[in-house]
Amino acid sequence: MHPILKPALRRGWRDMNTMQFGVAPAHALVLGPMDTATGSFLTLLDGTRGLPLLREEARRMGLPDGHVDKLLGELSRAGLVDDATGGGPAADALRRRSGVMDRQRSDLASLSLLSSEPGEAVERLAARRAMRVRVQGAGRVGAVVASVLAGAGVGRVEVLDGGHVEPWDVAPGGQPAEAIGERRDMAARRLVRQSAPDRPPRANRPVSPRSQAAAASRPPWQEAVAEGQAGLSLVIIAPRDGLDAYAPDPVHAEDLLTAGTPHLYAGVIEGTGVVGPLVLPGATACAGCLFRRRADRDPTWGRMLAQWRSGRARHVPACDLALSTSVAGLVAGHALAFLDGASMAASGVRWEAAVPGFDWHARPIWPHPACPCGAGADAKTDVKGDRLTAQKERHATMAG
Repeated sequence: MHPILKPALRRGWRDMNTMQFGVAPAHALVLGPMDTATGSFLTLLDGTRGLPLLREEARRMGLPDGHVDKLLGELSRAGLVDDATGGGPAADALRRRSGVMDRQRSDLASLSLLSSEPGEAVERLAARRAMRVRVQGAGRVGAVVASVLAGAGVGRVEVLDGGHVEPWDVAPGGQPAEAIGERRDMAARRLVRQSAPDRPPRANRPVSPRSQAAAASRPPWQEAVAEGQAGLSLVIIAPRDGLDAYAPDPVHAEDLLTAGTPHLYAGVIEGTGVVGPLVLPGATACAGCLFRRRADRDPTWGRMLAQWRSGRARHVPACDLALSTSVAGLVAGHALAFLDGASMAASGVRWEAAVPGFDWHARPIWPHPACPCGAGADAKTDVKGDRLTAQKERHATMAG
């Protein structure tokens, strides 16, 4: 082990005996009492020395025997120490690709804040290279999401869409102006290649889709390490027509539910951005649950959807550039958190924000007991009671 203090956290003395690691409250820690000699010793925890050399350096500084091991134990329990040589064979292979590591050092530093065990952060980063994610939609949201995931080290990012790039598809970080007139999927795939730190790893062997039990018991990054080349770890549904993200057609997700593939919705409808829900088949609410819950509250919902979905739109849909960029960033963040096994903040929840306030808030999406997806099989909700409650909230229901 070559201990290194997590570089993402700045440190400073609060007083003569107390040191603070980190600035922002989300990850800041205060340790004490700590003497100045120990504080000076911390500068040696830079990942270039193993434990024997660190003990020797401590003796030269006049620190007592056993002090180094005790200090490292305390720092490790506080989650402040990483291992510059840890993470296993996949991490070692990534370190040898110095150009790739240089591109992703900021990502690695951020991952270290979410990793309690030394070497876990680089292991997760290396595991991303073996993952396969599909983005369905290559408009202002989908293309940006695909480029962010590729740039963050996801090894295989596929993009599916039809038609050709239109001027209103262009967005910073997404489809460039020079791609206007090209096939959307081809232009987005080129964008993915340009965004990636290196070429994706070659597939070792085909892998069948994950079972529901595996999806629930093991995070995608661990599965990718175990299998070498994972199947579809996640599908992000980011349609150019925001209605298909706000009120997705359950029929379009049937294959994903059958295969047990996690999928995450995102898009912009009029002046509102939506991210979620993240659907874990059989465990959390799906598009069918979303429709049934809304229809329970608003009996006219199905009729309204049929009208909105019928025919071809005769105008360019509203899609505020700042809002679409915000949506893309949030959905990419939730996707990476899920892939890394760090968070499932979008499961069973839809995040919404509208212009001009951009105030993100979460709306819970509960499984519906009548939905064939099975996620609501144990639900105790009284659907009739929901409908009665909806009568009192009709104006709010119609608005959102």
